[in-house]
Amino acid sequence: MQALIVLAKKTVETYIKTGKIIKAEDNLIKEFSNKKAGVFITIEKKGNLRGCIGTYLPTQDNIIKEVIQNAISASTEDYRFGSIQKQELPFLSYTVSILEKPELIKNKKELNPKEYGIIVKTIDYPLKSALLLPDLEGIDTTEKQISITCQKGGINPSKEKLIIYRFKVKKYE
Repeated sequence: MQALIVLAKKTVETYIKTGKIIKAEDNLIKEFSNKKAGVFITIEKKGNLRGCIGTYLPTQDNIIKEVIQNAISASTEDYRFGSIQKQELPFLSYTVSILEKPELIKNKKELNPKEYGIIVKTIDYPLKSALLLPDLEGIDTTEKQISITCQKGGINPSKEKLIIYRFKVKKYE
C-alpha cells in the first residue's frame, strides 16, 4: 500500500478511535516532507463516497501535514455526511490527490475532465467558488464538469460572471 494511503488511514483510524492527531513523521516519507501542495482526501465505504475534503493550495508546512489535516477533515467535517464512526473503519478505502498549482484558463477548449480538475469562481459579489477533481465517474464532458462544479458552489453560470482554473492531480489509491 502506498505510503500516503497508509498515512491517511492511520490518521483517520487514530483520530476516530482516540480523538488524537498523529504526529507528522516527516522522515518516513522523505519525498513529501519538503514539498508543499494542495491535497484532497477522498474516503469511500464499499465503493460509495463517505467524505472528501481538501485544499487546492497548501495550508501546511508540507504534504505530509496536509494529508493529516485533510484526512481528519474528510472523516469528520464533510457536510454531506456525519462523522465516520468506529464500526465503519474496516470498510473504508482512501484516495490521496496531490494537486498541482491551478492555472487560469482563457478558453473552455483548454479543459478536459479526464485530465484536469477545475475551480470555478465568481468575480462579482457575493464571491462563490467550487472545485471538482478530475477523472470522476460519469463526468465525461467539459460542459458537465462545469455544470456540476457550479451546482456544488451555488453558482448560476447564466447570471454570474465566472473565471475557471484548471489543475492536474497525482492520485494515490
